[in-house]
Amino acid sequence: MFQFTSRLSWSDVRDISKEFQSPLQTLVPHIYSEMEGIAEGAELDIFDIMALNCRSEIALGRFSDGCTALSWKRSNSAQVLSQNWDWTATVKKNLAMDPWIEFPQMPSTIIPKALWLIKSIVALIQAGIVGKIGFNSAGVGTCLNAIRAKPMISSKLPIHVALRLCLESTSVDSAVKTLESLGGVASAQHILISDSTKSLGLELSPVGNKYLAEDTSGLIAHSNHFLENHYVEEPPWLPGSPIRLDRIKYLALELIAKGVSGDAITPGLLRERIFSDTYNAPQAICGKEDESRHISTRSSSLFNIVMDLNSEAPSAEVVFGRVGSGEEGPVLKMPWV
Repeated sequence: MFQFTSRLSWSDVRDISKEFQSPLQTLVPHIYSEMEGIAEGAELDIFDIMALNCRSEIALGRFSDGCTALSWKRSNSAQVLSQNWDWTATVKKNLAMDPWIEFPQMPSTIIPKALWLIKSIVALIQAGIVGKIGFNSAGVGTCLNAIRAKPMISSKLPIHVALRLCLESTSVDSAVKTLESLGGVASAQHILISDSTKSLGLELSPVGNKYLAEDTSGLIAHSNHFLENHYVEEPPWLPGSPIRLDRIKYLALELIAKGVSGDAITPGLLRERIFSDTYNAPQAICGKEDESRHISTRSSSLFNIVMDLNSEAPSAEVVFGRVGSGEEGPVLKMPWV
């Protein structure tokens, strides 16, 4: 995929990843140590693992993943955070539902003091990557929309490391404070982050950020183009992105107009009425492979996740595959213990 999208061999990619080593060691030593542990356990070189975690930055966002995300305020103490995650089907075998981190509740020279308040993180990841889509025991959850834009600045945080830092936070506000205090992110991407009381769309870039608040209906929706961040150079990328964004807003507002609110906002309803939608296929909310594209860039919806971020017992339902297609997998629960 690197070869096709960026004309980079794996050796080239590993060499570029070395630019991130010193910033990671300095800014997030506990996460860098975890990457070393992953490399050792997988019997790979640290630069293999760093390349995976910096893939979005190395390719300058030129991967053809198209994801559609939605947050919906259920009440003053619960948010629903959800998305279809799209990418090439060849990575299906590398997806994992990870119970992943159980933080020791004691002082440590490696683990930052702020993490003593976080008991655990559960997430959907690709093997070898330290952060992505999921939630923690404090009820903070994350979704991701890839953005194709320049510039990229390797002295800043890779986006998957930024996602991990969000999942190490106790609130939306503390996550934003952490990212800003560490100097921001290395590439332009969108993180939709929620806790039990608040959602925020983080249109992040190495040259400036914009933050999107909930609208009057308690919604934030996003796809694969920036809405307010004009600091970056963002060439046209996925023509279906604006259509998906308008469509997910329309479908959510249609449900609101019919009186759907509170506990009626269920994972099953969102899968049936929003995330199975095939309008403007193949670049639909429920994405389908476009066989006219090279196999390494044929995106389709690989999983759907709906998180219930209440302050007492955050949870999620996950379905692998294209929901509503008849070929999707069973409903899986997170956490599962």
